[in-house]
Amino acid sequence: MFLGEYTHTIDIKARLAVPVRFRGELAQGAVVTRGIDNCLFLYPKGEWQKLAEKLATLPISQANSRAFARLMFAGAAEVELDRQGRIVLPEYLKKFASLGKQVVVIGVYNRIEIWDEKGWRKYDSESEKGSSEIAEKMSELGV
Repeated sequence: MFLGEYTHTIDIKARLAVPVRFRGELAQGAVVTRGIDNCLFLYPKGEWQKLAEKLATLPISQANSRAFARLMFAGAAEVELDRQGRIVLPEYLKKFASLGKQVVVIGVYNRIEIWDEKGWRKYDSESEKGSSEIAEKMSELGV
């Protein structure tokens, strides 16, 4: 399970050091893709496979299903950790998520999210302000 928030730097060669606590789950490879809310999603291969299987069952006759599958698959790239625990982020994904040099890497249960630091701070602040309303909506879902 991925948990926590870590601030890291993307180097000039587009390499991002993955937090040490996350590296074991990614040792067999990973997939990075466009995420939601202007971030990137990074999945271990096993979790990516589970998601891909679910997406494959969506009805292609529904526009939203097609659009979401395209978002996830067309933007995806396989990545591997190097000896220093870094991955290389493709330029098109860095551009999609507006990633600058400073990023925040967060654990979200079965995936990792990669955010531009300023974007994450803004999103996090807004979420905290609406936490009561979010909690109410989650209770309606049984959480």
